[in-house]
Amino acid sequence: MSDVLSQNYFSLFDLPVSFSVDLNELESRYRDLQRSLHPDRYASASDQERRISVQQTAYLNEAFHTLRDIPRRARYLLELKGIDFDDEKDTHFDGAFLMQQMELREELEAIAQAGDPLENISRFLVKLEQYRQAMYAELKSLFADETSENLQAAKQTVQKIRFLNRLQQEAEEREEDLLANF
Repeated sequence: MSDVLSQNYFSLFDLPVSFSVDLNELESRYRDLQRSLHPDRYASASDQERRISVQQTAYLNEAFHTLRDIPRRARYLLELKGIDFDDEKDTHFDGAFLMQQMELREELEAIAQAGDPLENISRFLVKLEQYRQAMYAELKSLFADETSENLQAAKQTVQKIRFLNRLQQEAEEREEDLLANF
């Protein structure tokens, strides 16, 4: 399997290039490849073979984690289709999404002062997960009909998920702070 580093992530696992991935199949193929490429198998090999094994294993791990994670998989798939991302400049969102983000941030800020902040933050995290699941369903629909317009909409959705993930991380940090001071 000397050509591991030249394969796209889907072909590495012998999976169709698709938004929908059989996660059980992905995991099974990952374990098989991990066994055959792991550096421990090359302990008595030359320095070059050990270095290649380390590179291949790192590439395999990155591929696995990318395809397993819905937003990362969507972004990778879009990049394969020629859609570029510039996280610094791609910050234009529709007004409804921006308003929703402001409201969610205000809600998160208010949680600490509310009665039973742990319960409120738990409900907030559930709400974020519901939004994220709706966006995953939207991505599935957009990738089902890969027009240029739908691919651009999928890019926007991937970027929106990134914002939700950041907000979730902040909420989880607040939750940890609340638990530490409880």
